[in-house]
Order: sequence, then structure tokens, then C-alpha cells
Amino acid sequence: MDAQAGLQPCYRHPGTETGIRCTRCEKPICPQCMIPASVGFQCPDCVRGGSGTGHAADANRPRTLAGGRVRTDDRLVTKVLIGICLAVYLPVLVLGDRFVDELVLIGYAYNPLLGEVVGVADGEWYRLLTATVLHQEPWHILFNLLGLWVIGGIVEPELGRSRYALLCLISGLAGSVLAYVVAAPNQPSLGASGIVYGLIGAWVVLARRRRHDMRPVALFVALSLLMTFTRPGISWEAHVGGLVAGLVLTYVLVQAPRARRELIQYGACGLLLLIEAGVVMARTMALT
Repeated sequence: MDAQAGLQPCYRHPGTETGIRCTRCEKPICPQCMIPASVGFQCPDCVRGGSGTGHAADANRPRTLAGGRVRTDDRLVTKVLIGICLAVYLPVLVLGDRFVDELVLIGYAYNPLLGEVVGVADGEWYRLLTATVLHQEPWHILFNLLGLWVIGGIVEPELGRSRYALLCLISGLAGSVLAYVVAAPNQPSLGASGIVYGLIGAWVVLARRRRHDMRPVALFVALSLLMTFTRPGISWEAHVGGLVAGLVLTYVLVQAPRARRELIQYGACGLLLLIEAGVVMARTMALT
């Protein structure tokens, strides 16, 4: 009998084929889901229910590709992020430009509407973060929220909540930091595009890790970058910064060895945040 004929997709990871089945329920399980039992292997569902493997019912909880816990609602962080963007957009509709000018990313400039010098270099570091959830045009927020929902729906279940939240934070800040460093000090930047492109970068790494067909992924990335550099009024810095951060961080998250997984993963997150902070401080000193 051909060995390949017995391969089926893992019930938790459809992109991974396996020839192993749970000895209790007979569902196909990949190496990531295999839990040693007295005879053969069992799946996380059977172990969680206390199936006589010798483990407690709460031991060997099912894990995501990056080692996070599998949750019933695997889009919770994405929903919260979308909710924050909508909550920030409501005052924009009511108060208009004055509210936007208080939160938009600006390096260092005099704002005649506010009647004062504003910007990150003036000590308003919060703008690096608030700009990532701020939108002014309806098409802009709709496009970004759609990207968060679709691509976030792919990435969050693979990383788990805490790692996914850190990915969004670091990618969004990376986009803001690159815009702060490269763009003119008086050029405003806003929107969740840095986060969205960070998720695109994460999707590329995850698709590669799952050995999916990379052609549609590459085409999507190419079209996204084409729009970035050909449409006027788009902060390409935020897109590129988020994309690179998403690629780098997700690679570390999924490649970290199990023995020191959390140390490496959260250490990498901390290191990237420190790098971003250092770049911001250097740019601030240059502007002031």
C-alpha cells in the first residue's frame, strides 16, 4: 500500500498532512498535536477531557503554531482592535479636524488650528500610538477594518491572543517610527495601515511555515505594495515599517525552539520595542 495514501490533514491544522491518528477518537493529528499516551498518541481534545493518558485534564492544552493557547473565540483581539478604531472615529465625525490634529502622527511643526508647536519631538510621544487607530476618511477606515478582519482572522488563531496583540502593537509602532524618521517633520500620518501590513507580513511567514502555495500570497503582497507606492497621499513609510516588523517578529514567534520558546519570543518583542524607542529618541534629538 502506498504510504502517501494514508496521509490526511490534521484536524486542527488543515495545512499539515499526517499519517498518525489519535488512539482514542481516531482523528488525524500532526506532530504538533500529538500527546504521548500509554499506547500511541492522543489528540489535545481527548487529553483535555481526561482520557487516561496519565496527564491531568488541564495538562497539554492545545496550542497554536506559535505556542499560544487555543481559544474558543479566536478573533477576540481583532474585534477589540476594530472596536477601538471605531470608538476613535466617532469623535472625528463630531469634532472634525481639531480632534484629528490632537492625535495624528506629526514629527515637529506649528499647528495654526491649535495655535502651538506640536509633534512627537515636542514630547507628544503618544502620537506614535494614537495615530495607528485614527482615521479621517470613510474609505480609509473601511479599507483598514476590512484588512484587520480578514487577515487578522488568519493570523490571530495561529499566534494566540497575547502574541498577536504584541504583533499588532509592534507593527503599528514600527510604521509610525519609520514615518517619524523618514517623512518631513510637518507631514501628518494616520491610520491602522501599519498594523494591517504587519499582519500581511505575518501571513507570509505563516503561509510559508504551513507550506501553502505562496503564489497567491506573493501576488497579494505585490499588489498591496503597488498600491502603496502608486496612490497619492499614502504613507508608504507606515506600510513598509509595519510589513518588515510583521515579517521579522512572526518568523521569531514560529521558529523559536520549544525548550526556550517564551523566553525567545517575548525577548524578541522587548528587543524590537527597545529598538523602536531608541530610533525615536535619536530622531527627536536630531529635530530639537
